[in-house]
Amino acid sequence: MRVMRSDGSPRAVAALSEALASALDGGPAVLPVESGEPSAGVLPDPGFGAALVIQTSGSTGPAKRVVLSAAALRASADATHQRLGGPGRWLLALPAHHIAGAQIIVRGLLAGHPATLLDGRGGFRPQRFARAAAGLLAAAEGQRRYTSLVPTQLHRILAGGPENRAALDALCGFDAVLVGGAAIPASLRAQALAAGVAIVCTYGMSETAGGCVYDGVPLDGARIRLDPLDGRISLAGPMLTSGYLGDPAGTAQVLRDGWFHTSDMGRFEPDGRLRVLGRIDDVIITGGQKVHPAAVERVLTAQPGIRAACVVGLTDPEWGQLVAAAVVCDPASHSSEWLGAAASLDGAVRAELGAASVPRLLRELPELPLRGIGKPDRAAVAKLLSDSR
Repeated sequence: MRVMRSDGSPRAVAALSEALASALDGGPAVLPVESGEPSAGVLPDPGFGAALVIQTSGSTGPAKRVVLSAAALRASADATHQRLGGPGRWLLALPAHHIAGAQIIVRGLLAGHPATLLDGRGGFRPQRFARAAAGLLAAAEGQRRYTSLVPTQLHRILAGGPENRAALDALCGFDAVLVGGAAIPASLRAQALAAGVAIVCTYGMSETAGGCVYDGVPLDGARIRLDPLDGRISLAGPMLTSGYLGDPAGTAQVLRDGWFHTSDMGRFEPDGRLRVLGRIDDVIITGGQKVHPAAVERVLTAQPGIRAACVVGLTDPEWGQLVAAAVVCDPASHSSEWLGAAASLDGAVRAELGAASVPRLLRELPELPLRGIGKPDRAAVAKLLSDSR
């Protein structure tokens, strides 16, 4: 197995792309890691057919190394292209050591056009994205053009004002913009669609070779099953992981009878689409009632002036757990006036979800602490809110 370190530079990502091309054709499996990551030491053999090993961010527990076969990567890429309207040219704007970034490289290789690489050193810059996207759009005229972003990146393009106009114009030139890695606020989704961005909201994880449910509908070959008791989401299909590297017990816990048992809850909407309600272990028990943080976050971010929200449970002697929320306001909004009118927030949550879901502690933050590819760091948010009490 080849461990490939990447600092986000085009040169490092090009080397990873070359290694992945070899792995897809039967060469050694590849483990991409971020530059500066501690040495992994001696690693076990990932097994026959393995092409890619992705180290999870550990945002919901101990980090694991997810083994994906060449067949799983191909199945995911082919199903993606089929859903989006055919193979095309991809712009890589995500870290290549995450599954979403690695899969863009794979899709480009399988489409016969290596992905255009955005220099990721120093973080995401809308102006840098505009230049790379403009080059791709010009070179791929008459072909399908795709990219993928996390909600934070999408927000930076949409909220940047005139200086980011070139980035927004370029983004509107793509036939599809996959958005995943974290839940997208309803307000951000609406803003993107109104601006003419062809966003596709994805759900998946490293264990499913990336997104396998697009806009609530599984890709061809993927299947969804919900536990009738708690709504736990299970996924099946040819894009599933082979297991966790060196962790047979962990593998057996989540892979059973051809299904990957996630830690997420969901429900089917009347039109049959999947709605993800959040993680089972994020559920807050307050006064004996269950509160789903993701549901509260959706209500909060649907309110004018609220750009992002993170809801957590804090230990409380009276309630067992207290519902607490951190919100990020749009710079143009009068946040002090909005937060001062707490009754408006309370009323919105109460009307849609009930009194138990109303946050009893509310704080404004300039930004939510993030980890991994762009997921809210709930532990860090909980500490900030707990300290503020």
